[in-house]
Amino acid sequence: MFWMGGRFATGLTEITDDPKALDDGGFWAVSTTFEGAFTAARFETVIPAPFPKDTWKKLESQWHSSRSKSRYIEYVESIQTLIAQGWVYQVNACRELSTPFDETRNLRGLFSSILIDNPAPWASYFEAPGINIASASPELFLKRSGNRVRTSPIKGTQLPGQSHFGAKDIAENVMIVDLMRNDFGAICEGGTVTVPRLLASEPHPGLVHLVSDIEGELRDGISWSEIFAALQPAGSISGAPKSSAVSVITENENARGPYCGALGWVQGDACELSVAIRIFFKDSALRFGTGAGITWGSIPSDEWEETELKARRLISIAGGSLS
Repeated sequence: MFWMGGRFATGLTEITDDPKALDDGGFWAVSTTFEGAFTAARFETVIPAPFPKDTWKKLESQWHSSRSKSRYIEYVESIQTLIAQGWVYQVNACRELSTPFDETRNLRGLFSSILIDNPAPWASYFEAPGINIASASPELFLKRSGNRVRTSPIKGTQLPGQSHFGAKDIAENVMIVDLMRNDFGAICEGGTVTVPRLLASEPHPGLVHLVSDIEGELRDGISWSEIFAALQPAGSISGAPKSSAVSVITENENARGPYCGALGWVQGDACELSVAIRIFFKDSALRFGTGAGITWGSIPSDEWEETELKARRLISIAGGSLS
């Protein structure tokens, strides 16, 4: 089953790892990993409906971080050294929280709780063999209608009531806007890429984000395979230049998996795909990723606190204690 934005899809007919399948015009739920693995599930029935409510028994186990505070700060400082050397300008540095979880349980109840306690514009639920994700994503990766496309990267996070975003957040957002304009340039007609919204403050549950929009007109005849190849991973959760940032992430982090990939649906020449942040996913454990964008102007301890801030509300919904 799949749900996003009032679209409820059931009747699984096919699962594939080939993005060429999306060109058949059917309704596909899509999840990619940060590393580029692709999973799509074709559903036969799609209806407008609320998510079917389920109950969630809060966890009582402990969450463990892949990096302690001191090790995360060391990671931030190592990125700043690379920035000073001119190797990279910005890197999204992440860590993973994980806790033991009964593999026979699904995340329907958790997603029901998320919709009540942390409603998000791109919240979605995906359950199929080998995949189960409950997402509270606030960020649009790609919206397509015909040949018109839009992406809305988030760079900049603060608490409600703070007066304004600082120079670091503004510089970081503008940097990623330039990166996404370049990515859109690879798939859009020349001269059609625009930035109709720049540096907008956008309220979300417990947070305010700095968001910009980039739009463009796709080249005629472009395939979904070409679109995914050009845009992944998203600039906001990798960095700039993207290739250098991905190298830094690969050398310093475990595989992120579905976290920081794309998540949503594709049907014909339309799609709504989120950046898969603020997601819970299960394999041998229940996992939740959190991160922050690192620049030369970053204060390492503040970046750790940003990862805590982004995780705190959703972990409280799931239950369990942070180590």
